[in-house]
Amino acid sequence: MEQLPGGRRLQLVSSLGLEQRAWEVTLDEERGGLAWRDPRPPRRGDENCFVPTSEIIAVEEAELNKKQRNGGKWQKMGKPHAFTVYYVKKARNHRWRCSDVTFWCADEHLCNQWIQALKELLEMQKSRPKQLLVYINPYGGKRQGKRIYEQKVAPLFSLASISTDVVITEHANHAKDNLFEVNINKYDGVVCVGGDGMFSEVMHGLIGRMQKDSGIDQNNPKAPLVQCNIRIGIIPAGSTDCICYSTIGISDPVTSALHIIVGDCQPLDVCSVHHNSTFLKYCVSLLGYGFYGDILKDSEKKRWMGPMRYDYSGFKTFLTHHYYEGTISFQPAKHTLGSPRDKYTCRTGCYICKRSEQQLAQQQKQCGLKHEEEEWKVIKGKFLAINAVNISCACPRSPKGLSPAAHLADGSADLILVRKCSRFDFLRYLVRHTNQDDQFDFSFVDVHRVKSFQFTSKLSEDNESNVTDVGKKRFGHFCRDHPACCCNIANSTWNCDGETLESSAIEVRVHCQLMKLFARGIEETCKDEAAYRQSSVEQLL
Repeated sequence: MEQLPGGRRLQLVSSLGLEQRAWEVTLDEERGGLAWRDPRPPRRGDENCFVPTSEIIAVEEAELNKKQRNGGKWQKMGKPHAFTVYYVKKARNHRWRCSDVTFWCADEHLCNQWIQALKELLEMQKSRPKQLLVYINPYGGKRQGKRIYEQKVAPLFSLASISTDVVITEHANHAKDNLFEVNINKYDGVVCVGGDGMFSEVMHGLIGRMQKDSGIDQNNPKAPLVQCNIRIGIIPAGSTDCICYSTIGISDPVTSALHIIVGDCQPLDVCSVHHNSTFLKYCVSLLGYGFYGDILKDSEKKRWMGPMRYDYSGFKTFLTHHYYEGTISFQPAKHTLGSPRDKYTCRTGCYICKRSEQQLAQQQKQCGLKHEEEEWKVIKGKFLAINAVNISCACPRSPKGLSPAAHLADGSADLILVRKCSRFDFLRYLVRHTNQDDQFDFSFVDVHRVKSFQFTSKLSEDNESNVTDVGKKRFGHFCRDHPACCCNIANSTWNCDGETLESSAIEVRVHCQLMKLFARGIEETCKDEAAYRQSSVEQLL
């Protein structure tokens, strides 16, 4: 055993028992990890192991059972002293599991020294939560939220010494209303157990609470909103878990719980939606008009069908093939480095998100909002679908999502315009969401990376002349040269993160990194991770 001079920077190197033989175990604070290897010549099946300090969950004193003690020199010990290290083990498809390894030795003092050193390193992980507020939706999805939390999540929180206050929601907006009343400062984070709807409710409560405490008027669409420093953790237990899938790569309660335990932090852009200077909703995934709005509106009438209602309503909406006429005006996101058509997907520690956020801050500092009106672009037409996404919106059925190159925290949204086309062409477009082909490579599909946009339907523009003064100047009246056209004059519904918005004239603005999640973005493949861990072992040992 060696302790480096200077006190805090320490290194422990010991020969400790693992299973029925001695292993060389190293704990190095400076290099940030725990490693163990078999000192014997390499044999088939032997494996060097490395766990970053940031992924150690807990350490506890342990008792050895008879099977562990029956073998080799450990039989001769009167009472070997042992400790167990619980850590994150990464599997395929971004799945995490809680694994453990038990070491022992004859020297009680050495065992205690290892336990103390590991606990000190865990105490130094300041990003880890100690007190959480948990909201459980017992009715979402397959009504398994409470069971999932109690059987899969709560034991892990207890192992990591995390205290929780649990609230079982009893009605819609229960969590949102409660967040305006609780002493939020006593918590290190808020956890929601449910689907995307439950997450949306908690998000609205947290953002609303933050703006209220800061004196910000949410009805002002141009108000600079105050960032939320309290992270949200998502335990997926709903019909759709798009946000969870897009931010950690899988919809799995245990994986999400472990991301919360290790204190991961992922900033996330949020869109605000207004109508006539009245705040309507916040949105973090999909804001869809036309096809996806019609699916949601129809499926709401068939909740008795459960999750199957989305398939039924989707097929019905596809056959109906409605299109809607209107005008989109948008501000291009000139501060971003990427584009919706590139191949640079958002991953852990995304360089594009970091640089785009810095450039946006610099741009706003230099120019403010003085020249906004000069930057708008206008598109008029007949659309089958208008989709704005902050994230890829990936899910098991569509692994790439609606916009594969969308970024989590670059201060922009991808605006996807699907113009009127044949039913067959629209089917070709939808099918590409499930394969590797470019879903934007159609003449009737346009995609733009924007920082804000406005939409007014033809029917709304014809019937309401007082949308806003800016809107009057920008949009005017359209489709006057087609008085006898067969345009579909009905309005669609906006699908805002799975909730309906009936307003057909809206203003949307992206707020860069407004909130934070207990996540780290989607990591690279396990093959890359395995290579990294192997090199870390070699450096450490």
